[in-house]
Amino acid sequence: MDLVNHLEGRLLFAVPKKGRLLQACLNLLEGADIQFRRENRLDIALVKNLPIALVFLPAADIPTFVGEGRVDLGITGYDQVQEHDAGVRTVARARRQSGEWSAQDGEKAKPQGCDTVMELGFGACKLQVQVPVKGEYATGKDLIGKNIGTSFVHLAQEYFARLELEQEGLVDADASQLAGRKLKTQIVELSGSVEAACALGVADGIVDLVESGETMKAAGLMAIDTVVESSAILIKSKAPSNPEMVDLIAARIGGVITAQKYVLCQYNVERTRLADATKITPGKRAPTITSLETEGWVAVSAMVEKKRIATVMDDLTTVGATDIIVLDIHNTRGSRA
Repeated sequence: MDLVNHLEGRLLFAVPKKGRLLQACLNLLEGADIQFRRENRLDIALVKNLPIALVFLPAADIPTFVGEGRVDLGITGYDQVQEHDAGVRTVARARRQSGEWSAQDGEKAKPQGCDTVMELGFGACKLQVQVPVKGEYATGKDLIGKNIGTSFVHLAQEYFARLELEQEGLVDADASQLAGRKLKTQIVELSGSVEAACALGVADGIVDLVESGETMKAAGLMAIDTVVESSAILIKSKAPSNPEMVDLIAARIGGVITAQKYVLCQYNVERTRLADATKITPGKRAPTITSLETEGWVAVSAMVEKKRIATVMDDLTTVGATDIIVLDIHNTRGSRA
């Protein structure tokens, strides 16, 4: 089947084609009832039950495709969005300096860039400056004028541009002043195995992602500063082809995320002790309270954060609640206002 000819009228939704975010993304799509089958490792899959096509792209490319309006929605890391934005600032500064860009160009252009719809609650990591444990560098400023290996070239450039300006006594520089500035520090672009750069003599320090820290420690490195704290986010184009469908997908995904965070706690309690009990289980908006046939008793139902449920059950028992049960939530939906 020629998939390209079947894309017309479909909202394009970019997801990482591999890497640390892929499986969590697939689980999220399944929870949101986005049904698809990816044929023979193709990078496009048509959704069966909605007018959507999934486009599998490298996570680093997704902010570009969304930002340029080539796709409508995307899941990627916040670090990748920040790297893309830093690159856009660099290009814009270079065009202004060369006289290729004017205010009229900006007015004529269609909206560029992407908006964050929501954080997705997985893929947490930090983009950190790392140096050899048995080395002479203790702070980022110690690396000014040195060689820095990274795949996050634009963020590394802005980070060291800020440090160099601070060294010169300029402490309030904004992002536009940092982008594309000529540096004393040499940024060496690497596409993989960045953690090996110091051991191989390619770099004095690196700027790379850290999740558990095990890879960093195994390479004999330590973190001395954090450039960006990151996790997976849902982003959308500033001019999506189908805003209503974007809102629908966002609502579905938001429901899955909420369901992952909460459980439903139900119990019975005497009405005289209801105020104490509902202080423990206020719910997301308010608890649901129903009178029981036994006079003076009520049934209470409330959403509770999953990580707090054991303590909540203990506290409910203390105030006299009985018949406490906890139910998993598979999905939920809130207001789309």
